[in-house]
Amino acid sequence: MVQIIHASPALGSASASDSISEELLQRFDVSGPRYTSYPTADRFVEAFSADQYTQALQQRAGGSLGGASPLSLYIHIPFCESVCYYCACNKVITKHHDKAVEYLQALVTEMDLTLAHLGRGAAVSQLHLGGGSPTFLSDAELSQLMAALRERFRVAPGAEVSIEVDPRTVTNDRLKHLRELGFNRLSFGVQDFDAAVQKAVHREQSYESVEALMVASRELGFESTNVDLIYGLPLQTPASFARTIEQVGALKPDRIALYGYAHLPQRFKPQRRIDSDQLPSAGDKVVMLAAAIAGFQAHGYSYIGMDHFALATDSLAVAKRQGRLHRNFQGYSTQPDCDLVALGVSAIGRVGACYSQNAKTLDEYYDSLRQGQLPIVRGLALSRDDIVRRAVIMALMCQGRLEFESIELSHLVDMQAYFKPELERMAELAEQGLVTIEPGAIQVTPMGWYFVRAVAMVFDRYLQADRSRERFSRII
Repeated sequence: MVQIIHASPALGSASASDSISEELLQRFDVSGPRYTSYPTADRFVEAFSADQYTQALQQRAGGSLGGASPLSLYIHIPFCESVCYYCACNKVITKHHDKAVEYLQALVTEMDLTLAHLGRGAAVSQLHLGGGSPTFLSDAELSQLMAALRERFRVAPGAEVSIEVDPRTVTNDRLKHLRELGFNRLSFGVQDFDAAVQKAVHREQSYESVEALMVASRELGFESTNVDLIYGLPLQTPASFARTIEQVGALKPDRIALYGYAHLPQRFKPQRRIDSDQLPSAGDKVVMLAAAIAGFQAHGYSYIGMDHFALATDSLAVAKRQGRLHRNFQGYSTQPDCDLVALGVSAIGRVGACYSQNAKTLDEYYDSLRQGQLPIVRGLALSRDDIVRRAVIMALMCQGRLEFESIELSHLVDMQAYFKPELERMAELAEQGLVTIEPGAIQVTPMGWYFVRAVAMVFDRYLQADRSRERFSRII
């Protein structure tokens, strides 16, 4: 029996002592999606073309997709100077910074091709630079990119403008430049402060260096800072990760993203350098997650759900309390149902009822743009069933509660009839203590939050149809 201390994320109440049995761990030590979207990106098809994407852009521009609502923008910068062995992102490892010149030119071309259908001057309420390492770009290149974006889009007052930062490649002067460019949110990639773990994953950086950057970011007036952590890395133990939890708590970032390591060496070549025998057990990972939840809540954080924490005053925590939380390709978000225009190699976007993804290699990405074509290589036009199930899964993942009436009124379905087999499966999960079933509602229990992906998977029609889950990470 694995004893854990758990604070209820669904209710935001004090800690409760739960027991997770070895049987339950074994039952749910399976692979499954993180549900940053539904349907998940592995369901995208190559039959989806750039023509379908441009039609969605045109429909939005014409107002049929709510074109007056603000956009979210994501720009993927794939370059990194060195490889982190755990990484599953689309990246290009190089120390040749001149490669960024051609890439920035290509981004401008993609913007213009997109705006030929969307129209210039669309309002943007969220802008995020991810990667890779966006701070691979020089100050001048970042200035060039932000100028190009502001010329073509209208960044709304109060917009969230964020960038992922590699603490190993950033100085206080660089932070000052980012602030001058209008960035108001920073995300620091930390993963773990334990020296042995850092060496095992080829990402070494000191606590003191991150602390100095955090202090500088506050002095410069950044509205929000985020720290990324990963549990389940090689050589991590509950004791070592508890030290990292305390160190991060002392830094007091506004948000913390805590991800379970997804070990998929068959898909991601860098992960083959990780010795699988050094990975912690599922039981130890549950203990780490439990300690993180208890530890961060003791430091004043609200548990947003699955992989995010935020200080009570942060907009993410406010959105959770007000029922406005959403989940998109970057994780939890404050903006529900916001169209996402994604730019750059491999970038995934959503416009209306369409998901789309760009070419995954630079050569293919550049080739499409040289031909004057948007670099869309696959995507998905959502069916009515997809949209209904997306609403159900997002309710579970974001609020931990599914209100039948809300789904029935929004999507004109009879929950009991439409989801008869799924609700029968929910009854089994209720017997296992993962959910409680109320008249007209399903509530994820405190223990169920450890397995919330498994709860959501019940409503995944694609997953239930083929049962092929090896493409996903373990849910514990």
